[in-house]
Amino acid sequence: MADFEDPENTILIELKQGTVAIRLMPDVAPAHSERMKELARQGAYDGVIFHRVIDGFMAQTGDVEHGCHGDGLDLRKAGTGGSSMPDLPAEFSRIPHDRGTLGAARSQNPNSANSQFFINFSDNHFLDGQYTVYGRVIEGMEFVDAIPRGEPPARPDRMISVKVAADA
Repeated sequence: MADFEDPENTILIELKQGTVAIRLMPDVAPAHSERMKELARQGAYDGVIFHRVIDGFMAQTGDVEHGCHGDGLDLRKAGTGGSSMPDLPAEFSRIPHDRGTLGAARSQNPNSANSQFFINFSDNHFLDGQYTVYGRVIEGMEFVDAIPRGEPPARPDRMISVKVAADA
């Protein structure tokens, strides 16, 4: 991994394939960026699975309530929870959902994003203006591309650890 221009706003996600570096966009989506850093610093994302991975679309993870902690994992619940913190208001912008961007997952309510997020495998511009973009993969997209597909995958990959680069 390289030295990062803004380590306080760079997230490092360790996968079994390698480490993915994501530059957050606090100038575009300050609440979402801050939430990700807060959960990373708590270790809340460590061990969480990728519960929804659709080829040509995106890989979704971040359910800290139902998506982690090994033997007790119920794949039927994975993706239905969030964190103990309140939901976030939408921070829509003109940033397009291009390949490698990080988007906030949510329910039908635009103001329901909490801890879940997705990384786009391809340009998904039909999501523009409907989901908050708050980061971009700057290193390791090949490791995201290698995440097993499925809803949920038969053998889901996990985020081994998620850290703020300034703390690593």
